[in-house]
Amino acid sequence: MDLRQLEYFVAVAEERNFTRAAGRVHISQSGVSAQIRHLERELGAELFDRSGRAVRLTVAGKAALEHARAALAAAEAVGQAVGEVAGVIRGRLVVGMVLGCTLTPLFDALAGFHRAHPGVEIALVEDSSERLAEGVRDGGIDLALIGTAGGPPAGLDAFTVVSERLVAVVPHDHPLAAKQSVGLRELAGHPLVCMPQGTGLRGVLDQACAELRFEPAIGLQASAPDAIADLAARGLGVGVLSESMAPRYTDRLTARAIGDVRTSALLVLVWRASPAPAVRELVAHGRRAFSLP
Repeated sequence: MDLRQLEYFVAVAEERNFTRAAGRVHISQSGVSAQIRHLERELGAELFDRSGRAVRLTVAGKAALEHARAALAAAEAVGQAVGEVAGVIRGRLVVGMVLGCTLTPLFDALAGFHRAHPGVEIALVEDSSERLAEGVRDGGIDLALIGTAGGPPAGLDAFTVVSERLVAVVPHDHPLAAKQSVGLRELAGHPLVCMPQGTGLRGVLDQACAELRFEPAIGLQASAPDAIADLAARGLGVGVLSESMAPRYTDRLTARAIGDVRTSALLVLVWRASPAPAVRELVAHGRRAFSLP
């Protein structure tokens, strides 16, 4: 087997689709399929179950995936170690970003990193915070901006870029708009419009409700703040956003702090311990972009 075959194997495993994997590694689908078949013959076991619409790893494939990633990481580390001596960083970075987030300092960090290290290919993926954190842990994602409740996820290095409270947003003529602040139980008679599970804001909301033994009426869910605001403005429920999101909708919505939610909603940048040189450099760009020490 060679590193190219392992790269194709990992690409198919992560994309769960031969066509997308082929696009990612920039060769034809037939070329990827042929190399995977060759690898399977060499290993004496099928790595993928191709019977369904989505390609799935077999038991043998699951056993091989971690080792394939480790082999690719080791090969990349050799190149990066030599590159560090020569003052050059090369390779590929997979950066994750939580759905519905458009935090411009992250884009500034990526742009600054790209200008400084044009030899590094950057891939940007969006997903829920839980899936992104898991992707960082298992090595499929190098660095991710995720939302979380109260603190960074265990087992990962991190720095916090945003920490803020939850607010309820309602039309200006809504009964809750006349109050200075609202409590969770005051929302009991209203359906909520909020982020889906797996996001930081939803994690804060669910945790606060569990602490108060309060079962919220989730009416609608949306991943983007604009969608939550639009639905709330049309009277379809009380929107739940963060403090920094609400001001852009003041023309049609009134924001009120949810007073009994004490846990902060965080946006954090996370990566694995002992990162590769390219990840360390991008973290440094991130700190500068977010004006953090």
